Amino acid sequence: MSSENEQSAEPGAGPPEQLALIRETVRRAKVPRAKPRTWRGAALARELPVARVLVNKGVLHLDQFFDYAVPEELDADARPGVRVRVRFGAGGRNVQGGRREGGGLIDGFIVERRADSDYRGALAALASVVSPEPVLGPDLLALCRAVADRYAGSLADVVQLAVPPRNGRAESRPSPEPLPPPPAPPPGSWERYAQGPAFLRALAEGGAPRAVWTALPGPHWPAEIAGAVAATLSSGRGALVVVPDGRAAARVDAALTEALGTGRHALLTAESGPEKRYRQWLAVRRGSVRAVVGTRAAMFAPLRDLGLVVVWDDGDSSHSDDNAPFPHVREVLELRATQGRCGFLLGGTSCTVEAAQLVESGWALPLLADRERLRRAAPLIRTVGDGELARDGAARSARLPSLAWGAVRDGLRSGPVLVQVPRRGYAPRLACERCRTPARCRHCAGPLQAPDQRDLDCAWCGRPEGAWQCAECGSFRLRAQIVGARRTAEELGRAFPAVPVRTSGRDHVLDAVPGAPALVVSTPGAEPVAEGGYAAALLLDGWAMLGRPDLRAGEEALRRWTAAAALVRGQDEGGTVVIVAEPTERAVQALVRWDPAGFARRELAERAELGFPPVSRMASVTGPVDAPAAFLAGAGLPPEAEILGPVPVPSAEPGRPRRPGDAPPGESWERALVRVVPGRGAALARALKTALAARMAKGAADPVRIRIDPPDIG
Repeated sequence: MSSENEQSAEPGAGPPEQLALIRETVRRAKVPRAKPRTWRGAALARELPVARVLVNKGVLHLDQFFDYAVPEELDADARPGVRVRVRFGAGGRNVQGGRREGGGLIDGFIVERRADSDYRGALAALASVVSPEPVLGPDLLALCRAVADRYAGSLADVVQLAVPPRNGRAESRPSPEPLPPPPAPPPGSWERYAQGPAFLRALAEGGAPRAVWTALPGPHWPAEIAGAVAATLSSGRGALVVVPDGRAAARVDAALTEALGTGRHALLTAESGPEKRYRQWLAVRRGSVRAVVGTRAAMFAPLRDLGLVVVWDDGDSSHSDDNAPFPHVREVLELRATQGRCGFLLGGTSCTVEAAQLVESGWALPLLADRERLRRAAPLIRTVGDGELARDGAARSARLPSLAWGAVRDGLRSGPVLVQVPRRGYAPRLACERCRTPARCRHCAGPLQAPDQRDLDCAWCGRPEGAWQCAECGSFRLRAQIVGARRTAEELGRAFPAVPVRTSGRDHVLDAVPGAPALVVSTPGAEPVAEGGYAAALLLDGWAMLGRPDLRAGEEALRRWTAAAALVRGQDEGGTVVIVAEPTERAVQALVRWDPAGFARRELAERAELGFPPVSRMASVTGPVDAPAAFLAGAGLPPEAEILGPVPVPSAEPGRPRRPGDAPPGESWERALVRVVPGRGAALARALKTALAARMAKGAADPVRIRIDPPDIG
C-alpha cells in the first residue's frame, strides 16, 4: 500500500477507494502536452552537429534526406537509426538566430551524423528524439533503398513497411541473451531429394547455396524448412522464412520449436498483436534471436549476419504487398540474398514461372526428388473431361460424374474427403470452343474480352478484333464456361446424409480436421490439414480456374490443385484425386504427371516467344481518362519501350474491397501497360519514377499510379 493510501486510512480521512478513483480520473484527463522545443539559441553538439534525416513523407519529389542541427541536449540519444521528430515545411524565410523556425511536426529517422551539411542555408534543429533505440540500421536502409528503386517508389514508403510502429512498453523491456548455435542437424527427410543432404551441408559449413525446391507432397515440408534453418544456425548465422499466411507460419513455427527448442526463433505475424510483434522484432534486431518465420512483412526482418532466406509458395498473391510501392517477397529476398551473399531457398509443391527463370538463368539450382519417389508420395490423379460429363447421366443431373461419386464413396470408408470448389467471382477468359486455346490479340498477344457480350477487343492494348479465328484448329467459335460450385457442394451433402460436412472458406477458415470420415468443402487456399491425410479429393469446376482472364491462369490453377492434392495420402496408401477438367489441358496433364517444374519451363518458353513477363519487364500506369496517355507521353521512357493501351479498368463495387488495380467507385479510369526487353527494367522504373516525381511537384490534379511487374495484368 502506498503512503497516500496509508494516510487516507487514518480517522477522519475519506474512504481510500474514493481517493484512488479521483487519482485515476485525474490521471486519465486529457492534459495538453507541451510542444517540442525549437532550441532557439541552444548550443549544438560539439562533434557531428548535423543529422541527416529521412522524413516520413512518402511523396516522390521529396524522396531525399534532409539535414537538421543537433542540439547539445539531444547529442547522446540522436544516433543513426533512431526515431526523431522534426519540423518540416517552414520554408527559408522564417529564420531567427541562425535557425530555421516553424513548420509542422513530422516523424523521421536519423540515417547519419555529419560534421557539416551540403545545404548552405539555415538548418532547423531536431525537435525531439522519440526513442534512443536504433531501429533503422545501415543494412536495412540499403535494402529499403534497393526496393524503392526496383519498384519506382519512395524510400519513406518502403521504410514504413520495413519498420513496425513503436510500442513503448515492448521497447522498455530487455531482450533475452542469445543462445549458442545448435549442432548441425541430420539430413532427415531431406534425403528424399538427390541434392538435399548436400544443400544442408553447405549451409552448415557457412556456404550460400541457392535452390528452387519442388517439395514432395505430404506433411513434411515444415520440418524440412526447419532442418534448413537449423543447419544455418549451426554455422553461427541467421535464417529468415517467409510464408503466405498465418496457418503456414504456425506449422513452420511448430516445426522450428520441435527442431530447435524455445528461444531460438521469433514468429512475426499480424495475429501476434502490435506489442508482442514489436517485442519479437526488437529481439531480432538486438541479436537475441537468429531465426525468423513470418508472413509478408517479415521479409524486412533485421537479422544479423543473414545466412539463409526461404520463401514458401511464392505464387500466392499474399506475397505481393498491397501498399505502395507494392514489393513482392520473392524479389525482396532475392535482393537480400544478392546483397548479403547468403543462401536462398524458393520452395513449394508447385513451381512458378519466375522460379523456373531463376533455374534457367543459372542463378539457382533445382532441388527435386527422383520420379520413383515422387510416384510413391503423390496420390493417383484421375481426370474427367467434357466428353465423360456429356455421356454421364449422373453428371447431367447432379453436375458430378460417376467417377467422382465413386471416389467420394470409397474415400469415406477410410477417412475424410476434400472437395475443392472455386471461389465466387471467378470470371472466365475466352477460349476456342473446339480446342480450348486461349483467344489472344494479334497485335500484342493480350487476352481478348467481350465486355458488351458482342464485340471483341484486347484487354491490354484495346484494339478491336472483328475476325477472330483460332490459330490452332481454325475454329471461329468462342466459349466461356463456369459450372456452379455451390450447387455441386449441396449435391454432395444430400448424397451422403450420414456424413458430416465441414466448410472452409473466406468467412471461416479451418486449420485442421480430424482423420474421421467427413466431407470437407473448401475454396482454394483455405484447405485444412487432415490428420493422417485425406483419403481422396475432388477438384471441381476446373474450367472456372483455367478460364480466368489472367496471364497466370494455368499456372495459378496448377498451383491450387497441387496444394490441395498434396494433402491427400500417397498412392501406396490408396490416395486418389479426381479433377473435373479437360484432360488435354496443359495444366491438367502437368497435374496427372505431377510435373509442376516442367509446366513452368514450358510456360517460360512460351512467354519468352510472346514477350510476356517475367521474360520482359512490365509496368502498369493507371489514372483517370486520358491521364495515363498524357503521363507516358512525357515520361522519357527507354527507346525500346512498348506502350499497350490504354484500356478501361473496372471500377470497385460499392461496399466491396478495392483491389490495387481497381478504379474508385463511380469513377472511370484507364490503364496502360509499358513493356521493355530484359535488362531494361531498371531504366523503365527510373524513368517512371522521375516523371511521377516531376508531376507531383507541379501539383497535377489527376492522380497517376504506377505498379512495376503487376501480378495481375489480364
